[in-house]
Amino acid sequence: MAHHDDIDEVSGVSTTGHEWDGIRELNNPLPKWWLYVFYASIVWSVGYYFVYPSWPMVTDYTRGFLGYSQREAALADHAAGIETRMAAGAGLSDASIAEIQATPELLTFAMANGKAAFGDNCAPCHGSGATGSKGYPNLQDDDWLWGGSLEAIEQTIAVGIRSTSDDTRLSDMPAFGRDELLDKDQIRLVANYVRSLSGLETAADLDLAAGGQVYAENCAACHGETGEGNPELGAPRLSDAIWLYGSDQATIVETVTNSRMGVMPTWTGKLDPITIKSLAVYVHNLGGGQ
Repeated sequence: MAHHDDIDEVSGVSTTGHEWDGIRELNNPLPKWWLYVFYASIVWSVGYYFVYPSWPMVTDYTRGFLGYSQREAALADHAAGIETRMAAGAGLSDASIAEIQATPELLTFAMANGKAAFGDNCAPCHGSGATGSKGYPNLQDDDWLWGGSLEAIEQTIAVGIRSTSDDTRLSDMPAFGRDELLDKDQIRLVANYVRSLSGLETAADLDLAAGGQVYAENCAACHGETGEGNPELGAPRLSDAIWLYGSDQATIVETVTNSRMGVMPTWTGKLDPITIKSLAVYVHNLGGGQ
């Protein structure tokens, strides 16, 4: 062991007297300012424990002398924002969406409010331009699973699709392959036939008439005899060039085999009624509303 008054030859600093494997510890105390800040932080933290919520308990947490909660403050700000928006859009509250569409001043507010709400809530799935992507519908075209009228769009936004609302939109296309309702050959045949409904090229080695028979027996009840679809059932039109998941043979085979069952959230309860109306008007006016 070295003595505490030893001086390190390289740095010229005295050592603490501690030595490990020939390495001596220099006596370099922390700067006074650093220590004072550290001590002040300790005092601050002790005070914070008593003034603000800080200690978790089994079913609750300590509230602190001030009773302040960032969560409650955020919820209060959110409620105040909704109240402000409700006041600004008071005319939308009592007006039907058809009246909103026909009244310029209400339409202007609804479009601005709807655009902001769309960016915050809908764009992550449908895209900032509402053009959608694989599995997420394009809202600018004229192809609608559940109808593109103002009322239909408002209903879809309000209750969602396969979501948590008791009134949510539901369509239950069977998983024909997974549930063994059709064999692989039948699925290939019907996928090939479905491509023909929208004028796509069909495979020469697959019997188109046999595929049509499989379609008539298993698909036509929902999608229509000619693939025209049925918005009442959420059954997509198969006779156009718009495909939610893709129109190639392999993708259609996958859809028929396992079904898709896409989900859209229920927005009632998450968004206020004025915002839902505004969204319906905004989406309808993107260009594809019926």
